[in-house]
Amino acid sequence: MSLVISDHERAALAQLAQFPLFAALTGRRSRRFPVGGRIPAGALAFTSRRPVQPLSEVERALLISVTGGVTGWNFGITHNPSYAPSFPNYAGSATGRTFPSAAGFHTSQLFFTDDTGSYVLPNRDEPPREFDSIEGWIDHTAASYVRISDARLELPREEPYMEGHNIWIGNHPGSLLAFPVADLAEHLMENLWFFAANGYPVTDDINGRSIPGLDRFSLPHADDPLPLSFVEQYTITEASAELAIATNNGVLALQAMGLGGWTYDGLDRLSVLGGSGDPRAPGLGFVADDDERWPFPNVTGLPGYFETLSPPHVPSVAAGVEKLVARKFGPGGPFHPDTPGPWSDTVTVRGSALPPEGIQDMVTAEASYIYDTFGKLPGTMPTVHVLMYLQAQHLDTDFYDELFGPGGYLGTHAEHQARWH
Repeated sequence: MSLVISDHERAALAQLAQFPLFAALTGRRSRRFPVGGRIPAGALAFTSRRPVQPLSEVERALLISVTGGVTGWNFGITHNPSYAPSFPNYAGSATGRTFPSAAGFHTSQLFFTDDTGSYVLPNRDEPPREFDSIEGWIDHTAASYVRISDARLELPREEPYMEGHNIWIGNHPGSLLAFPVADLAEHLMENLWFFAANGYPVTDDINGRSIPGLDRFSLPHADDPLPLSFVEQYTITEASAELAIATNNGVLALQAMGLGGWTYDGLDRLSVLGGSGDPRAPGLGFVADDDERWPFPNVTGLPGYFETLSPPHVPSVAAGVEKLVARKFGPGGPFHPDTPGPWSDTVTVRGSALPPEGIQDMVTAEASYIYDTFGKLPGTMPTVHVLMYLQAQHLDTDFYDELFGPGGYLGTHAEHQARWH
């Protein structure tokens, strides 16, 4: 879609650009009560006297841009003395977005839902471009949305679909709910790649055995293998940090815009993504597998929109690793000489990357063993990971005026309606 930005909104965007970062940090609060909201009981019982008010298309595009928009080139990992002068070959994408990703892996994509439907922003490998204004940036973001469904994400307002304290407000009508989703199969492959490039094999400490076939690789740290449990915990921790930073960026923007909202993790993962088998919670339609070895179904991807590097979305783990290598070293990838970039001699920098030979074979051996042993990839973690949610909504300042002392909201909240609408 192409945004239509009114002169009034253009003036609001200009004011937004002057809002101090320090004021966003110190003024950041979880402001949960929206117009159209209701708390039925307790010391903070209140019923809004204002109607539900969805975000405008401009407000939505700005928040989606801040939470997951493309901003420029990924600078990569600059130097590793153990194999210099080769350039470290860790990154998965040449693109930089508004949030960091471990070693530039960028395995996540941003999903969002509101009253108009459910969407994905598939931009992790989108080539950056120059924008001369915020307007140009958010217009480009809006043009990149892909609609998954015409309906808002459906979540029953009860446990276990939502944690009890979110039932009254989570995914509220009129709100925007945005959340990045990570491919942990690819993120694990990238970590196996990282450790292989640095000479470390992985051992299966869960079953107390070595991974077969790794002795054919000459590794400087062959006698100091990394436990698989550590590598998988490392993987989900890195991805979780990425997802949380992305949504927190959106929370900082809420302060500057004068919108209510907060970031939280109190929604059931299978209810959001799909794969639970519960017709009351179809989620976004992701598919999942079941296995008696697992405590929960394992979500593997959303066909056509978010296909992980794990079967059944690739014919084999080896094929998944081949796709990873193509993403890294193929056209548009961070280590293809013809991919533009930030350096004065980008061709030389990209062309000097440590080659994939040997590393690819080792990652294939380790990842295939994990999948064959545990039935999924990663073996002890979900293949698809969602954690933090950004919820944005118009704030009902009456609630704060009547039930809070001074300072319940910022000047931007007090001025929001006049400034943006």
